Order: sequence, then C-alpha cells, then structure tokens
Amino acid sequence: MFGVVFPNRSFPMDMSSFSQIDTTHWILDMNYFVGEAYDQVKEICIFLLNEFSLPPDKVMSVYIQSPGSPFKYCGAVYRGCPSAVLSLSWPEPGGQMQLTSDSIPLSAKIGVSIEDLSMVPSLNVNQQQRIEHLAMKVGENLFNFMQSFCSTDANMLVVPTDILDRWFKKFQERAKRDPEYLKSFVI
Repeated sequence: MFGVVFPNRSFPMDMSSFSQIDTTHWILDMNYFVGEAYDQVKEICIFLLNEFSLPPDKVMSVYIQSPGSPFKYCGAVYRGCPSAVLSLSWPEPGGQMQLTSDSIPLSAKIGVSIEDLSMVPSLNVNQQQRIEHLAMKVGENLFNFMQSFCSTDANMLVVPTDILDRWFKKFQERAKRDPEYLKSFVI
C-alpha cells in the first residue's frame, strides 16, 4: 500500500516495517530504527505503491510522536499527490511517564493513518506554517543585512539605495555555495 524512505538515512521500506494497529493505522517505533537519536531524523518521504493503494476519497496521513508527547500531524499523500517529502519537526518529549507499565522506555513513533480526503485542507495547516516561517526567516536575514549598512535618523533607518540588490546577490551566492543554507531557514 505505501512505502517510506528517510532521505540520506535509509533504503526504501514498505509497510511491513511498520506495526499494523488495525486496518487503517500503522506505527514505526523509532527505537528500532535509530534508537534515541530519533530527533536527528528530519525528513520522511512517503509514497503510495500504485494508484490503487487508496480509494479516491482517502488520504494517507503521517504523524510523529516524541516519547510521552501527543501525535503531531506532518502531512499526507493521496491519489492526486502520491508522494511527498515531509519535514519532521519533532515535538518536545512529554514530562510524564518516561516508562511504560512494563518498565520499557517510551520511544518516538511515526504513525500512518488512512483518513477522509475532506480532512486534507484542514490538516495541511502545517504546510502554511512552514511557508510563513520561511518568509519570516528570509525577512529577518534581509533586516539584519540592512542594519549592518544603515544609520539612524530620527527613528528611521537610512540605507544605501542598492541595498536590496547587494543583499539578494549575497543571498544567492551563499545558497549556491552551501546547499544546506536554505534548509536552515525551514522549520
């Protein structure tokens, strides 16, 4: 039905790597995959194996859970979007219950769930938040650059007229030199 890849960390894995909870839910225990370094896994690529994996009115949603925290939505795939690379912004671990009733340490988990397609617009709020965060980080970078060239005049910033061109050129050069630079702006 589905497969996943952790970019730069794994080979493709099918759903048999997950524990099936019921007919619409699967869990991957990150302790078995990476141990306590789960928070170093920053992305997951999920894909449908074929166009018949899901009915047209369903989506396959991905959730993450740090030890002791609630599940957090990351994104979804469906027939119209059969694969996606999703950022994994792990929630802070929960303070209560660091052990299960069997004295086994709680672990981070990735959950996959089949849900109604009508849920996608309300669930994709996370994508909008990432775009807003990216815009804020780029704006902050521009502001910091401008501040280094400006003077103040009655509570106003006075900057050279070519400041935007200079910033954009520097921004582009840095992005070409360091492919990881733009990733640092994303959540």
